[in-house]
Amino acid sequence: MKIVKTILFSLFALLFINAGLDKFFHYMPMPTNIPVEQGKDFAAFTEISWLMPLVGFAELVGGILIIIPRFRALGVLVIFPVLIGITLIACTVAQEMIFLPIVLLIILIWMIFDNKQKFLPLVK
Repeated sequence: MKIVKTILFSLFALLFINAGLDKFFHYMPMPTNIPVEQGKDFAAFTEISWLMPLVGFAELVGGILIIIPRFRALGVLVIFPVLIGITLIACTVAQEMIFLPIVLLIILIWMIFDNKQKFLPLVK
C-alpha cells in the first residue's frame, strides 16, 4: 500500500509541476475544442498579467513540496486553493472535464488525511 501511495502522490505532484512549468514555457498546445465560456475565462485570466505566473509558481512549488515526504503537508496547503479553483471551473464551465479534477481532489484529501497529525495544530 505504501508503494501505491508513493507512486500516486508522485504522479499527482508531477502533474502539477508540469502544469506550472507550462505556464512559464508554454510547451503544451492549447486545445482547440474548448467551450466558449471556458475560452472567455482563459482570456480573462490572461488579461491579468501576474495571475497565470502566480498560479504556475504555486503549482510548481506545491508539486515539488509534495514529492518530498517531509514537506508534503506544506505542498498540500499550496496546491489546495489551486485545485479548488480547477474543480470549480470544471463544475461550472467545463462539465465534460470534471472527472480529472474530482480524482485529483480525492488524492489531495487522501494526502490531507495521511498527514492529519501535521494539520491538527492548525485547527486546535
